[in-house]
Amino acid sequence: MPALDMILIADFGSQYTQLIARRIRELGVYCEIVACTEAWAAIEKHNPRAIVLSGGPASVYAEGAPTIDPRVFDRGVPVLGICYGVQLMMHMLGGQVERANEREYGAASIRIDDQRGIFQRIAPDGALGVWMSHGDRIASLAPGFTVCAVSDNSPFAAIAHHERRLYGVQFHPEVVHTKRGKDLLAAFVHDVAGMPPTWTSESFVESAIERIKQQIGETGHAICGLSGGVDSSVAAMLVHRAIGDRLTCIFVDNGLLRRGEAEEVVATFREAFGLKLVAIDARKRFMEALAGVSDPEKKRKIIGRVFIEVFDDEAKKVQNAAFLVQGTLYPDVIESVSFKGPSVVIKSHHNVGGLPAHMRMALCEPLRELFKDEVRAAGRKLGIPAHILGRHPFPGPGLAIRCLGDLSESRLEVLRAADAIFLDELRKANLYDVIWQAFAVLLPVRSVGVMGDERSYDEVCALRAVNSVDGMTADWSTIPYEVLASASSRIINEVKGIGRVVYDISSKPPATIEWE
Repeated sequence: MPALDMILIADFGSQYTQLIARRIRELGVYCEIVACTEAWAAIEKHNPRAIVLSGGPASVYAEGAPTIDPRVFDRGVPVLGICYGVQLMMHMLGGQVERANEREYGAASIRIDDQRGIFQRIAPDGALGVWMSHGDRIASLAPGFTVCAVSDNSPFAAIAHHERRLYGVQFHPEVVHTKRGKDLLAAFVHDVAGMPPTWTSESFVESAIERIKQQIGETGHAICGLSGGVDSSVAAMLVHRAIGDRLTCIFVDNGLLRRGEAEEVVATFREAFGLKLVAIDARKRFMEALAGVSDPEKKRKIIGRVFIEVFDDEAKKVQNAAFLVQGTLYPDVIESVSFKGPSVVIKSHHNVGGLPAHMRMALCEPLRELFKDEVRAAGRKLGIPAHILGRHPFPGPGLAIRCLGDLSESRLEVLRAADAIFLDELRKANLYDVIWQAFAVLLPVRSVGVMGDERSYDEVCALRAVNSVDGMTADWSTIPYEVLASASSRIINEVKGIGRVVYDISSKPPATIEWE
């Protein structure tokens, strides 16, 4: 990215830091997150057009509280402090921050008194709903700052030093609960910082292909573990556009995929798009290794080990392969830079992980700048079918952790059939694309029933559907009763081996999305 085309976000540990980045990206402006401790070095390296200071759980006046190089405020670029960020700005520039008599958590209302700067796109027509999350408050402003907005408990809910282009808000404009939050950020990004919306899927695809060409060179070869999921599919297509048949994709059928997935991957990428794709049928090898294993962690380790062995065996056959393509996304990258932020708990999923050291290949990670929604947008520009880009997340261990208990070919086939019916019913009801993730789980529990005039004693199938943004939290989906009834009826009637269907109404937390 050109040095002057970005915004830098200094992370102080807020649970919302990634949301700030997502909102700015949605405005068509590129941004990156760095730990507050690394911010000044990143500023000197990238020369950003604007800087955002995130929220955080600490108190600015506490011993050891995270801080930032004071030169940030003298660089001459706009700075926006959010929650902890604005408190730190005041603390460092001569204001005062103290413990609030009444903490503000959740919905609140502010009154806008100054419509310049970050409020220029918001008409001051009465109270504006915002989302607060703080136990401290600004007690007095630093010299040169004025009040822009107030709330019942925050006399300095928003402040500004218009001449220096320093702004701060005590609330969180990045969350959907803050009304007109996107307009506030747009005013800061477009109007105050003067940054046009140039970060688009078209510009990313063009620049990514050029970077891949430069990294791999005119004669270099690469391999990619293609699973058929969104990330590996887009990464493979980008590299294929850049180097053509010098990319070899390896698809491993581990016998733990959903119905028809293996055939679909081959048909889409080898036959329709012309990628050099090697499909490995390793179903027997995986099933033999998993025989008699019911513990989910042991399943994961076995699947990971066998995958590496299979992938390694096939990769050795690809001559002159010096690069390994991975679908690493920006949330994976943030894990290594966040300052005690939420990314430490984000589930990272790489298409190929833990490969043997002797492979000694350089990584090619063309998606490491992107969030998931941006990956899908890039995929659309590359012509990848909507049913692949819109596919629900699928765990690395596959059906092994949705088929609870011992695995067998017969139980996996029962699960595949039930899962296919559930997803089919969601598609018929036009619900598949509005639900973040849905799937069936086969439980190692038998339940008595009656089929015809005979007693049955078959296994239980649980249906799971959740709404989420990134999987960190999730609410169970309120699917209409008639859709659940149709799915249940079809599963019990069409899938031999299932005698009872239940619907999981647990949210995350406390439950996880997957059952194991």
